[in-house]
Parts: sequence; structure tokens; C-alpha cells
Amino acid sequence: MGIEILFLIPSSDYPLDHYRQKTVKSTAELEVELNANYAFDAITEAGSELTPVSGPGLQGLQNLGNSCYMNSVVQMLLSGTVPELAKRYGTSANGSLTQHPFSAVSVKNAPLDLLCQTVKVACALTSGTFAKPVDLADVKEEDGKIVSNDPKYRLAPRMFKHVVGKDHVEFRTGHQQDAPEFLQYLLERMDRAELGAAAQYPGHLRKGSDDGGNVHVSSHLFSFKTTSRRVCSGDGKVKYSESAPENIWSLPIPMDKAVVPEKKEETGENENEIGSPEQKRQKSEDSEENKPIPSISFDTCLEEWAKDRTIEGVRWPHLQNAVHPGLEMTRLSNFPRYLIVQMQRYVHGPDWVPMKLEVNLQINEEIDLDSYKSKGPQENEVMIPEEEGAAGASGAPAPPVIDEAALSQLMDMGFSLNSCKRALNAVGGNNVEAAMSWVFEHNMDPDFNDPLPEGGGGDAGASSASGVDEGVVQSLVENLGCFTADQVRAALEETGGAADRAADWLFSHMDDIDNAIASLKAGKSESGAGASQSSAALEDGPGKYVMIGMISHIGKNTGSGHYVVHLKKDGKWVIFNDEKVALSSHPPSEHAYLYLFQRKDTIGSPHPGY
Repeated sequence: MGIEILFLIPSSDYPLDHYRQKTVKSTAELEVELNANYAFDAITEAGSELTPVSGPGLQGLQNLGNSCYMNSVVQMLLSGTVPELAKRYGTSANGSLTQHPFSAVSVKNAPLDLLCQTVKVACALTSGTFAKPVDLADVKEEDGKIVSNDPKYRLAPRMFKHVVGKDHVEFRTGHQQDAPEFLQYLLERMDRAELGAAAQYPGHLRKGSDDGGNVHVSSHLFSFKTTSRRVCSGDGKVKYSESAPENIWSLPIPMDKAVVPEKKEETGENENEIGSPEQKRQKSEDSEENKPIPSISFDTCLEEWAKDRTIEGVRWPHLQNAVHPGLEMTRLSNFPRYLIVQMQRYVHGPDWVPMKLEVNLQINEEIDLDSYKSKGPQENEVMIPEEEGAAGASGAPAPPVIDEAALSQLMDMGFSLNSCKRALNAVGGNNVEAAMSWVFEHNMDPDFNDPLPEGGGGDAGASSASGVDEGVVQSLVENLGCFTADQVRAALEETGGAADRAADWLFSHMDDIDNAIASLKAGKSESGAGASQSSAALEDGPGKYVMIGMISHIGKNTGSGHYVVHLKKDGKWVIFNDEKVALSSHPPSEHAYLYLFQRKDTIGSPHPGY
């Protein structure tokens, strides 16, 4: 079959532009197409008559190119919705600057000083200096966003973005990122800078009088712990353990419990319907867009998080490391002043491709979490003694006595003396079957054939001088495969012992891991006493909360799309869509990705430690 080639020759009647036909979509068009999916109109409140607003706390931020994730987080933290942070970094009630930790920072160091740049952004958002009264004659519309014609009223937080993200492999780029991940990273950076400033410039950070004068870092406003209650099926004894402090409460969305509304019956349609392929394709797309969206209640998600879970293969030290299933239940240990809730809307599908759960969340603006708080040990429970279950305050428990017969039986299977001793030491001294399982799990360990440490005790469950669990260190070294034990240990120290956050920190700094760890050590040595004063007691109170903010994401995955934040200002919801700031007519509470709640008893009573 031949190929016919047609040459088009432009003429005066038909110039070259007449023959040009666009066949490739631009990046902007592809992005719009990507975002034109579930809940797009609801989140951006498209089609609603939105009234622009301006003033202190109502200042938009310019999008620097996929920086909407940062703009949304910054608005939520620093624009006045959290008065403690607005007081620490923003302007006072009369519009003047308060005492800030950046006071002694030199002009030369200011561009790379996190606290200085945070103050600059917070003051711009809370002062109203750049938010002139709204004048429709002085604004224009760009890509559906209302912006000012005058560049002096446009805030572009370039220096803030640079100083926050310069050491992070993802946040220093111009790509779209995950807002909760950025929020967590920003709080960690702020905490470290605040502790350093408290030690270097005493008196610039207010100290609380309710817990020994400790410095209250920013994350303490959101920090909570969870308590795990684990029951041994072997003897029914109970063990309670508390997690490291967290700042974001991540809740699952059990789609199997979502309710799908009944779809209205369609009339006049059948499979043999006459029409062109294009008409049928368009009709199919319209049908897909109008498909019923399932709904699920927030209470159902809470119940899914809090339900009992059976954990198989648990070794119980108080039963000589015998293996029995455990029944585990998790509850909140304390109720922080502000609670950030992340809904797990983005998951990996069967083919490991990220996907968004299309579900409407039925959530009230006021919630009560009292039933999800840990009650601690009860009178009718028999506790696993601390000295039996883990190393006590006096040190590690005495190593088990290794049974010679069991040792001989293992060696007859072809394993070395040292490896057999290690296996029996790990499982209580005499359980050959458990020791064999240990051998198969650890035969690739670098110290598998090394002699036991002096005294016979293994390092499983032991802690280093820094308080890091060496078992977690070894587990991360084995599972990650590209970091040394010293690097993992440093990451765990930085993240409070949380393995998932340590792994994220390592991968975020893997381009220059040695310098990142050196910076951590230098920061700790500089902060000195400041570091030891960071452990202010976590706040607690009643479990009744009021919603004051929400961050929504438009797109099929967190690596693309667009972020919008809605915040409650003086009792009214306001939408912050980068530079567009307007009164919200329909806050998209059922579509949000992150929710910010304030404990009801703290409204109108800011924490005095900030």
C-alpha cells in the first residue's frame, strides 16, 4: 500500500497560518485536563459569586510555579489562624513588630536564616501592609485567579521557599509536592531553628511558666502521642507503650464501608443506539463524570483507625521469647491545642500506581474525640512486668542461659558455634525451633558469625547512649540497604526515634547525607542547653474540637494538580487560592485532604508560652 504525500503551498489567499493545525497539547492544557476531575469545581468553588476580601490575615501569595502546596501550608500556619504562631512571627495587635529571634541576625546571614524569612512572610500576611482595600478596577484575572495589577501588592515568597527547601531533595525543586509532607518538614526545621535561637539569643523566645520555663517550639501546638495496648494471647497479660510525638494524625478511609448512592435510571438508551463513534465516546465520558460518588462518615474512619488488630508472630520476652499472636489497640494519649488530621485519600492501586480515592467525607465542623483517648492500665489487667518485657531503668535484663543440648542440635545442622549461640540467645536459650527461624531470618547479617558481645547479651532491643533503639537501627539498615548504621542512627535521633520519618529524612538528604548529618551535629553542639530544654510537656485537655481550616488537593496524585486552603476568619470561611482571597460560599469540607481543628476550650485563650 502506497503513501500519498500532500504538499501544501501557501498563497496570498491562504497564508501558511491557514494550514497550521495544533496537534500537541501544551503543558498548561495537560495540567488543566488532569485537574478537571472529581471535585474540581467544588474545591475551587467555580461558578460561585465569590466576594474578594483584603486586609490583615487576608493576603494572597503568588504561585512561584507549583508552589501552591507551600502557599497553602504557610497560610494555614502563619496568617493568623493559629494566633500563637502569628504572635511569635507576625505583627502585634497595633501592627508593630514584636520581639523576634531574628533581631541579632546580620544582614549577611538573613537570606539563609529560616526564622528571619519566616518572620518576613508572617509579617507580610498579618500586617495588611501589602493587602490594599479591594478595588475591582485595580485587579485582573489570570488563569481564573484574581490578582492585583500593581506588583507591590503581589507577595512572592521566593526566599522563604529557598531557605526551607534548599537541603531537601524534593522541596528545592519546582515540582509539585505533598502538602502534609512539607508541613511536617517545615515544623521540624522551625523547631530546630527555634531551639538554636533560644540558646544563642536568650530572651528572644518566650518561655512557658507552666512547665519549668521550657521553650515551646512551634510543633508543640500540634504534638500528640498515641498509646498502644497489646495483649499477649499466650497468657493474657497486657503491655502499654507510648509512641514518639507526632504532628499529623493520619486516618484511613475504608472504602469497603463507603455508601454508594443509587444511580437514577436512564431512559431511551440501549446498546444498539444509533450515533457516530464520537457521539458515543462523548456520551461515555459524560456518563463517567456523572457516576455516583460514594460517601463515608468521619466516625467510620475513626473506628477503622481505632479497631483492634491481630498481630501475628510476636515474640514475648516475658515468655522466653515464645511466639504468640498479639491483639493491639491504639488510642490517643493527649489532645493537643491544634489537631491536624490527614485523610488517606491517595493510595497505591493494584498495579502500584498512585490513585485518588473518589469519596465524599461526611464530617461536622465540631467533633468529639473523648472516646478515642487512652485510659491507661486498668485494675483488672495483669501487666507484663517492665523488667521482664524490656530493659528497666537499671539496664538490660540478664542474658538467657544457653542450653548445651539445644546448641549441639543446632550445630549438627551445619551452623557455626557463634551463629548458634546468637540464635539461642535471641530466643531465650533453649527453643531450637525458634532458633532455627532466627537463623533463616538473620543468616545474611554482617555479624552473623561473630562472637556474642561480652556478657552474652545480644543487641536486640538495646538502646544506644543517645536513646535510639538499636533494633530499629539494624532493621532500617537492612531494609533500606543504602545507608550505614551511623547515618540511620543520626536520622532516628533527629526524628525522635520514628522509623518512617527517619527513612524519609534519609532519602530527602541522600544527595549530601554526610554534610546533612554534620549540620545536625553542629546544630546540637551550638544549641547546647537549648536542646535539653525542648521537652516541654505536651498539652492536654477535653477532646472537643472545632474545625478552623482545611487544605484540599485537586488532581489524581500528590505529585501534580493544585492545592487550595480554606480558613475560618472571624467566624467566616475564606478561600485562599494562591493570590485569590475571597469569602467562601461553600467550603468543600467533604473533599479536603488536611483538616485543622482547634480544641474548643482554647478558643480565645492563646497559649502564654508563645
